[in-house]
Amino acid sequence: MSDTLELSPDDEAIPRALQWLEDIAEREGWSPATAFGLTLSLDEALANVVSYAFDPSTGSAAPAAITLECRRDGSLIEVELRDNGRAYDPTGNPPAALVTNLDDAEIGGHGIRLMRHYLHDLVYKREAGWNCLTLVMETAP
Repeated sequence: MSDTLELSPDDEAIPRALQWLEDIAEREGWSPATAFGLTLSLDEALANVVSYAFDPSTGSAAPAAITLECRRDGSLIEVELRDNGRAYDPTGNPPAALVTNLDDAEIGGHGIRLMRHYLHDLVYKREAGWNCLTLVMETAP
């Protein structure tokens, strides 16, 4: 089974996407841990896309677009986040170092660590001008 959602990178994108995923989780009867991990990971990934992937000054011919697809295959749930913004592989950089106090903490890089904590896998590819980030969650059979 597959569900899709098309979004514009605006202020409504994240709330719409999270509600969409929560509705799927409820319909499919996902465990609270599965729903929480996927929702938190999608929130993080989508916030980065909305905030950084699209630069109005580039004047791209194609309108800015984001597509989400949720698929289930046995014990795996995959949420694919596709956008036609600037190329960026969030899996290509190591997560920011852990620190012991807030004074030493730097902004950035912690979202990947968070997503990797909750997800079974995080896969990126660039395909025909689109970033494709797949969030993979393994559930109990």
